[in-house]
Amino acid sequence: MCRSIRTLRSSAEPATTGEVHAAARQYVRKVSGFREPSARNEAAFQAAIDEIAAVSERLIVALGGGVEDGPDRKPHGHAHVDRRDAAGIPEASRAIPA
Repeated sequence: MCRSIRTLRSSAEPATTGEVHAAARQYVRKVSGFREPSARNEAAFQAAIDEIAAVSERLIVALGGGVEDGPDRKPHGHAHVDRRDAAGIPEASRAIPA
């Protein structure tokens, strides 16, 4: 659905509350079609983010993962990973061998 939302449940490292909140914000942006809401819709937008974050935390815990207090580990809540090979060519740009 939204490629910029990364998987938060991990056995190696628990998700932070900031990461859960950032994922909830991305989900609400995708569903609503708005990057940022108007002043009129701000309360509804924020309430949806808070509810989705709370449900997401409960799901992660119920599935055996963990959530710890803390900020998003990704700067600006951006979850995109720019993967490049040794020559500095983006992974998505490389041709697929025949």
